[in-house]
Amino acid sequence: MSNNHRYSNEERAAIYRAIAQRRDMRHFLPDPVDPTILKRLLAAAHQAPSVGLMQPWRFIRITDTQLRSAIVDIVDKERERTAEALGERGEAFMRLKVEGIRNCGELLVAALADDREQHIFGRRTLPEMDLASVACAIQNLWLAARAEGLGMGWVSLFDPGELAALLTMPTGSKPVAILCLGHVAEFYSAPMLVQEGWTEEQPLQDLLFHNTWGDTDP
Repeated sequence: MSNNHRYSNEERAAIYRAIAQRRDMRHFLPDPVDPTILKRLLAAAHQAPSVGLMQPWRFIRITDTQLRSAIVDIVDKERERTAEALGERGEAFMRLKVEGIRNCGELLVAALADDREQHIFGRRTLPEMDLASVACAIQNLWLAARAEGLGMGWVSLFDPGELAALLTMPTGSKPVAILCLGHVAEFYSAPMLVQEGWTEEQPLQDLLFHNTWGDTDP
């Protein structure tokens, strides 16, 4: 069957390449990000799908150096708490580089908007779809950044209440991710946690079921 909506071979290859080569980056160069490119990336994020077209994402661009340092402190505190919770793997965790906040060219905080309760469409039984929508926006930003030759890292080691207070966010809103964005010397050839021996990726066939949960026979 012919498909007139299909992109060209080169265009399809570029999309799949961006997906395959996207990495959660932790090592950045301090060079600034071109404002025109940053605007394109944020526009790509804003074009993400959202349940009921509620567009629950909010992005806070951090340009104040003291504020950036305060965010580093929040992340460092949670890093230590996480190490304690990991028990015997705590020391190995502390040796991992888990963020690039200090050096990245741009720092963004992605957040859920306030007053989300009014949005019922698509959320009556699955209220977490607002979070899924924000994740789609972050993924759009990530893939667009990779296509532009920029790295991005998603930092989730923070106390949401503490970060919200620091950024004077309204009641009902919630920070979801600290996003490090910028130039890199090189992209990791594999996910950093795989390279560091922390974990291994699972093959798709182990995660794909047919008709009922756990049935891997097509």
